[in-house]
Amino acid sequence: MDSYQDLVARMARLEVEIEKSRKAETAAAIDDILQRMTEYGITLGDIGERMKQGGRRTRARVEPKYRDPVSGKEWSGRGKAPRWIRDHADRERFLI
Repeated sequence: MDSYQDLVARMARLEVEIEKSRKAETAAAIDDILQRMTEYGITLGDIGERMKQGGRRTRARVEPKYRDPVSGKEWSGRGKAPRWIRDHADRERFLI
């Protein structure tokens, strides 16, 4: 069994090796990113703008699938069914 001092020395060597490996892989990742940016014409300004937006994309509006003939209210068919269609077994008559 290794002594405490041997294990501490091995851990120090591994930490140095880990840091070298991290730096090498980070450099390779940056090179890949820069190559793709050049390939697609992306600038740092484009990335900065995207970061300001939080990287969130707006969801596309879902078109309504059903319409209440009485009130004219519409429902996409997603989520909880509105009261005007909930109790009807045959929803086909509400299709738009």
